[in-house]
Amino acid sequence: MSVKWINLALQGGGSHGALTWGVLDRILEDERLMIGDISGTSAGAMNAAVLAAGMHIGGREGARAALRRFWGAVSDAARFSPVQRSFADRLLGRWSLDHSPGYLWLEGLQRVFSPYELNPFGLNPLRRILDAHVNFDHVNGCRQVAVHVTATHVRSGKARVFSRGEVTAEAVMASACLPQSTPAVVIEGEAYWDGGFSGNPALTPLIESPRSDDIVIVQINPIIRDAVPRSAREIINRVNEISFNASLLKELQAIALLRRHWREEHDDPAERGAAAALIHLIHVDAEVQDLAASSKMNAEAAYLDLLFKRGRHWAEAWLEAHWDDLGQRSTFDPGQFFDEPAWMGTGGRLAG
Repeated sequence: MSVKWINLALQGGGSHGALTWGVLDRILEDERLMIGDISGTSAGAMNAAVLAAGMHIGGREGARAALRRFWGAVSDAARFSPVQRSFADRLLGRWSLDHSPGYLWLEGLQRVFSPYELNPFGLNPLRRILDAHVNFDHVNGCRQVAVHVTATHVRSGKARVFSRGEVTAEAVMASACLPQSTPAVVIEGEAYWDGGFSGNPALTPLIESPRSDDIVIVQINPIIRDAVPRSAREIINRVNEISFNASLLKELQAIALLRRHWREEHDDPAERGAAAALIHLIHVDAEVQDLAASSKMNAEAAYLDLLFKRGRHWAEAWLEAHWDDLGQRSTFDPGQFFDEPAWMGTGGRLAG
């Protein structure tokens, strides 16, 4: 049986991280695939840590079971949250929280008061779930999978990547720290916010990895939106999506520039560096158009299961289409973000 190694880049996106859970479950199911390095931010960092801890003690089946337990615990905790769907949304089968009284009340408070006033002790149920389900000695001790977690250094705005030996619950919580919701996470005397501001996710650790040239990006934040936002909420949501995709797009643009420079100036394959990276993207823009940004805070079991199944479908379709490309060629051209507008020639959809 032919075995191929891949490195994974996992975006953050709240409960939409269950889409990534589905992708990971399908990848782990395929014994032809070996995962080397994983770079994750926010929910992506949580998925990466859970996977590595489960892999360390139980192999790929242990990783699948660990992810299922973790997301089950997330949905259990959500049952007691004041943020729930409205009666109308439940009746109409919508997963959005845009009309949720609890969500609107919390959103209003966060526009007036800082988390240092509302939540001075930094209480976060996700921290309790991490402590209960992830042994970080196992994460750092996992020999097959190396985890890299990105957080944003508040004072400088720069990305800090926590790698093997540094990946702790604090690092993961820092990677998921939304500044409007919880106080900054302090590590070694320095404050950190959500890694999505500076690397969502960071690709550099994967480019430098000796495990594989194949970098598979699992993207759960849409780059393209079909409609121009009109309402105040839609505008805020779109601004957030753009800002959390900006760092990834910049790294992809850098890779495109390096490839162009190498093709023009070099003949020696040993000098390729980042230009050798084979970039792949697992995403389906059409399937996330109906997911409101507020639904990233919806962790109902039925919703997470829906997202999980979508993610498995994404991975299944991608593997069927691109298995032979792994190790041979990129299936996603980062140059489309540099050479021309992303929508040109794609009918409003991104290629890849």
